[in-house]
Amino acid sequence: MTYAEAIQFLYGLRLFGAKFGLENTSRLAALAGNPQAKLRFIHVAGTNGKGSTCAMLESIYRAAGLRVGLFTSPHLVSFRERIQINRRLIPENDIVRLVEELRPASEAHETTLFEFATVMALKYFAEHQCDLVIWETGLGGRLDATNIVNPLASVITNIGFDHTQWLGETLEKIAGEKAGIIKPGVPVATATDDPAALAVIQKIAHGQGSPLTQVGLQPATDNPQPVSLLGEHQKINAELASATIGILQNRIPVTKEKIREGLASVNWPGRLQLIQNKDGQQFLLDGAHNVAGARTLRSALETHFANLKPVLIFGTLADKNWPAICQALAPVAVEIITVPVTSDRTADAAVLANVFQAENPAAEVLTLEDLGAALNAYKSKPFVLITGSLYLVGEALERLGVSPATAGERGLNEWVATKIP
Repeated sequence: MTYAEAIQFLYGLRLFGAKFGLENTSRLAALAGNPQAKLRFIHVAGTNGKGSTCAMLESIYRAAGLRVGLFTSPHLVSFRERIQINRRLIPENDIVRLVEELRPASEAHETTLFEFATVMALKYFAEHQCDLVIWETGLGGRLDATNIVNPLASVITNIGFDHTQWLGETLEKIAGEKAGIIKPGVPVATATDDPAALAVIQKIAHGQGSPLTQVGLQPATDNPQPVSLLGEHQKINAELASATIGILQNRIPVTKEKIREGLASVNWPGRLQLIQNKDGQQFLLDGAHNVAGARTLRSALETHFANLKPVLIFGTLADKNWPAICQALAPVAVEIITVPVTSDRTADAAVLANVFQAENPAAEVLTLEDLGAALNAYKSKPFVLITGSLYLVGEALERLGVSPATAGERGLNEWVATKIP
C-alpha cells in the first residue's frame, strides 16, 4: 500500500459518517491490544480554545523534557497533523503501516474515519512510549470516540453555541455533553464562565467525586505568563493550561521556568496567525467559525491591529450560525469578499455577501468564485484577513505557500453526523 492508497482508504471511511458512541472505538482498540492502557492522558473538551490549550500543554511538557503525543482535529492541510509526537507529524510510512494493521479489524463494523484515526493515534503513541498524551475531543465529549481513555486530568475550555444540531440547543445541554469526559475521581479544570453551563459542570464533577478548578473567574495574576499566540483570549487559555500543570504537579513536576518557556514558544497555526509574503503583504488567518470565535477575533483586531482596516475574505459552512457571525465581523472591514469553502457543506457566498452588505452598507462587498480569485484580486492590499472556517484557513495556508500542498487531504475533514442519543 502507498501513502496515497492509505489516504484513499481513509476517504472511504467517511461514508460511515460520524457516529456517537464508544462501542466501535473500544472494540477496535481492544483488537489493537488496548494501547490506551499504556499511556497517560490529559483530555481536553470545550467549544473554543481546545486546540490552543492543547498546544500550550504540549509545549510546556515538551519543554520540561517529556515525550509528548498530541492528538487534535480537524487538520488544516495534511491528515498527518492530527497525530504528532513532540510536534513532529506522524511520518507517511507510519500512516501506511497503521492503516494496513488496523484495516482488517475495522471493516466488519463500519468504523468511521474519526474512530479509526483515534485508534491509529493510540497505537502510534504507545509504540513510541509517549510520557504523556494531550488528547483533544472531536465533537462533544460524552460519546466522542476519544472518551475511551481514563486521563490524569480533564479540561473543559469553555461552553458556547456550536454544533447545536447534535449537542443541543441550550448551553446546559452542550455543557452536559462536554462534561461527559469527567471521570470518577479525576481532577477537572475549566475556564467556563457562563453560570448555567458552569453549574452543569460543577454538578457532574461533584457527582463523580472529581475536584474542580475554575480559572478566569478572578483577576489575572499580577505577573501573567507571556504567550506567543496573539489575542487576549489566549491569556485565559494559558491560565487554564497552567492550572492543569499545577493540578498534576505531584505526578508530573514542571518548574515555573519551563511553564514560561513553553508558553513563550507555543505554535498553533490558523488561529490569529500572521503571515507576510515576499512583497510585504500581511495576512491574518483565523479559523473563527462560530459566534463566540467571531467576537473574539473582532476584539483581537481592535486590540492588536487598531490602526489597520483589513480586506476581509470570508467563507463558512452552511450549518454554522453564519448570520450572527457575519453580523459580528461586518464592521471590521470596508472591503469584504465572500467565497465558497471547498466543502459540500459550504454556505452560499452570495447570501453571505447580502448579509454583510446589510450589516455594513458603507462597505464594498463582492462575491468571487474561490479563495484563489480573491487573493489574486487583492494582492496589492497591505492587510488581508481570511476567516470563517478552518477549511478556508487550510486552503489559504496551501495557496500562500506556508504549508506544502497535499493531494486533497483537507477533504478528510468532511463528515455527516446523526443526533447524539
